[in-house]
Amino acid sequence: MLGGTISFFQSVCVLGYCVFPMMLSALLILLLQKTWFGVVWVDLVWVAIGFVWATRASTVFIGQYIRRERRFLAVYPVFFFYTFLGWLILLF
Repeated sequence: MLGGTISFFQSVCVLGYCVFPMMLSALLILLLQKTWFGVVWVDLVWVAIGFVWATRASTVFIGQYIRRERRFLAVYPVFFFYTFLGWLILLF
């Protein structure tokens, strides 16, 4: 669709693989919830680290297959996908 050579299943695999940092930040928040590290601001830092890690990893993978002038259009939905996951981690 964007002139790339990546298939639907390859993109799903990349997004699934890159969810690991978000899962890791959710696990850290869960384990540190009863300590003084369990405040909201520290949780926000953990989610931000996981978000940047996941977004950067998936952007590198997807960016290899999409032409340079259309790369932003391919990465834009990925950014919102990880934003939504981070919001869900903070919510629960």
